[in-house]
Amino acid sequence: MSYLAKTYNRKNIAFKYGKGSYLYATNGKKYLDFVSGIAVNSLGHSHPKLVDALKKQSKKLWHVSNAFQIPEGEKLAKKLCKKTFAHSVIFQNSGAEATEAAIKVARRYFYSIGKPKKNQILCVKNSFHGRTIAAIFASGSKKMTEGFGPKLPGFNTFIFGNHEALKKKINKNTAAIMVEPIMGEGGIKEIPDWCLKELRKLCDKKKILLILDEVQCGISRSGDFFAFEKSKIKPDIVPIAKGIGGGFPIGAVLMNKKVASGMTPGTHGSTFGGNPLAMVVGNAVMDIVSNRKFLNNVKNLSKYFLSKLNKLKDRYPNIIREIRGRGLLIGLQLQKDQSKFIEKLMDNGLLTIRASENVIRILPPLNVKKTELNRALKIINNVCKNFS
Repeated sequence: MSYLAKTYNRKNIAFKYGKGSYLYATNGKKYLDFVSGIAVNSLGHSHPKLVDALKKQSKKLWHVSNAFQIPEGEKLAKKLCKKTFAHSVIFQNSGAEATEAAIKVARRYFYSIGKPKKNQILCVKNSFHGRTIAAIFASGSKKMTEGFGPKLPGFNTFIFGNHEALKKKINKNTAAIMVEPIMGEGGIKEIPDWCLKELRKLCDKKKILLILDEVQCGISRSGDFFAFEKSKIKPDIVPIAKGIGGGFPIGAVLMNKKVASGMTPGTHGSTFGGNPLAMVVGNAVMDIVSNRKFLNNVKNLSKYFLSKLNKLKDRYPNIIREIRGRGLLIGLQLQKDQSKFIEKLMDNGLLTIRASENVIRILPPLNVKKTELNRALKIINNVCKNFS
């Protein structure tokens, strides 16, 4: 028996070690890992630069309180701010913590300027921002909130793609709109550039804040460092996590100067957030994935992979309904239930994971090789050929 709580339907498989894009199971089988810890292992498994950074730091210092200076954190915060719109950063341990902090930052800003009643956050219905109490009620998902009542006030939702409905939901107490530029759990649905631009204009007009959740789609996964960069807008707040740690737990909320002014000493804290071990790994990841050459390679691999996947869709229209995504955040929407298809892929040595709307998420490491993409394509083709 397992003494772990049954909060996951775990597959009957465990791994001994990983190398690059591959995982090696305890049963001796080798798998091409296109789950990547759900967009976490941005540089695959056992990347030498990340291993080296962690080894060196582990021999010096593991943890100190945020009551003291942490130079490694200062260094990473500077890199993030120089690369992006941000003026300052608060480090956390996870994506859920980062979105929680983003909500706090938005509300605290309006409190700090004498408008404490402006505390409502608007989100896309059935989006995903984490599994804390605030995050599940922010998403408005019946499935996620069931059994966790009473309903937490301060959140409202609108239907994806319906701008008119969104405008009607904004009132005098609205503080911010929070959306994912590319919805991950929600089915790899991309918010178009024109829509992001309209959201920015709407927030400016209504004098509210724009929060863009880049926990899953950020840190170069889209082919740009942040997915929203393609639309050439600047948000006010961006929560990040997953890929920035390359497998080590790191979360953060990035803020512009205006909203950061409300976060004064004592307004937020995290025991482990920004600890030296996490920060040295984050710095190593940042040095690699923020490089222009690296980003261009992600885009080129994505263009190739998406082109080949669309050819498979045309070959098997009764199985694959649509190819979605950008960069290496890719979804296969199937005509039939995705669970059996995922099992067949795994049987053939390819690991993937589900999302909403009958979508299979394909999340290779960002440094995946073309030969590995070709192997995945061959497996998908074979499963399609024999799928019924």
